Amino acid sequence: MSAATVVGLGELMLRLKSPGHERLLQSPALEATFGGAEANVLISLAGFGVATSFVSVLPANAVGDAAIGELRRHGVATDAVVRDGERVGIYYLEAGAAHRSSRVVYDRAGSAMATARPAQFE
Repeated sequence: MSAATVVGLGELMLRLKSPGHERLLQSPALEATFGGAEANVLISLAGFGVATSFVSVLPANAVGDAAIGELRRHGVATDAVVRDGERVGIYYLEAGAAHRSSRVVYDRAGSAMATARPAQFE
């Protein structure tokens, strides 16, 4: 990591969104992506050519692998991501329409980052 690297500490979550402007679970399909404030900022900075690194905890499973792959695809270093825990936090997004506001439901209890301990990080 170079001296000019921007480091973000946070939770990368699985984002499940209803298609278009449908209400949550109005149809049986949900769009799966990843999101989180810190990761979003790092991805944006990486897009401008700034060196970035994400610090977090993600489980050593296929969902954790996909989350790390998404960060790397956008040029964010993931060397400081600890692989531990049982699950990735999830948030459900229902995009607003007309006079209906967007709605978010968080499911973070027991996630790898929620159960992280300071000793896990250098």
